[in-house]
Amino acid sequence: MTHLLRLTLLGTFAFFGVSCASRLQTVASTSVGPERICHVRTTAYTHTEEGGPHNAIGTPLSGKEIKSAAADWSRWPLGTKFRIVDTDEIFQIDDYGRALVGTGTIDLYKSNRLAMRKWGVRSVDIDVIEWGSPAKSLKVLAPRKHSRTVHPMVLALRKSQENSTHSF
Repeated sequence: MTHLLRLTLLGTFAFFGVSCASRLQTVASTSVGPERICHVRTTAYTHTEEGGPHNAIGTPLSGKEIKSAAADWSRWPLGTKFRIVDTDEIFQIDDYGRALVGTGTIDLYKSNRLAMRKWGVRSVDIDVIEWGSPAKSLKVLAPRKHSRTVHPMVLALRKSQENSTHSF
């Protein structure tokens, strides 16, 4: 019986280990269906902070059905849509922030300070529903390339584009 229990536990751990991607995507994926990425560091922000009530593309931050999120667009391109496994909330990357550049952290929009504080900092598993577009990210960021926040993202996106055009 003990041997059977061990095999069952090993099989369960192996299943969960395979179901979670251990790497952080740096460019859009072409995979069909959700891609699970485990242990993503998340923080929270709200419209009363420095960036105000609008995202980087000029539309109001959303706390509705598909919520706004901010990230380094060279790691999580503009338009990336994902679901947080534990809460079933769906977010879409439509913003970026100075503290996020060069990190894998995703900043989740919360509609008020209490919800923001309650979220705090969490490591979560996410299912990427749809990868955003590095090309669209570059199109939005290019006019802002002289900003210290934006410049590293533009460089990383351009390098990624060069690498993808040179790979055979």
